[in-house]
Amino acid sequence: MNKYRQYRFKFYLNARHAILIDGELGEIHPHTWEITLGVIKGRDEFIQFHALEQKIEAFMDTYQDCYLNEVEPFDTLNPTLENCCHYFKERLSEILAAEGWLFLMMEMSETPSRSYVISIADEGESDRERSMNTLVDMVLEDIKREKDQ
Repeated sequence: MNKYRQYRFKFYLNARHAILIDGELGEIHPHTWEITLGVIKGRDEFIQFHALEQKIEAFMDTYQDCYLNEVEPFDTLNPTLENCCHYFKERLSEILAAEGWLFLMMEMSETPSRSYVISIADEGESDRERSMNTLVDMVLEDIKREKDQ
């Protein structure tokens, strides 16, 4: 039996942006961005999905229904699909870690047919090693808990 469980969460962000291309700002246009997170949680823990979802939604509220180019960091960072995905991955990973979750992957779509994906496999060696150590710690804690019962 697995010592952990994998989950997938989806969140939606309605926002407008304009992309800077060759020094020219393109047209402002809207998207309903779909953000999919692949995560791991220890198997024996009771999971309060609502608590995690609320924290992520609270973070996302800063960007909901706005013009991204006017909100940090996109007031200085070109809000391309790739840049948005990398920024949101960093912030959402922090929220996940604080709640005892481990980031596996994130997919961000600005249309139903176009997505950008970041996974743990894409991370640098130290980030990947830290993620694997966190997963090993979760499994070892579960094994210890079983032995103590």
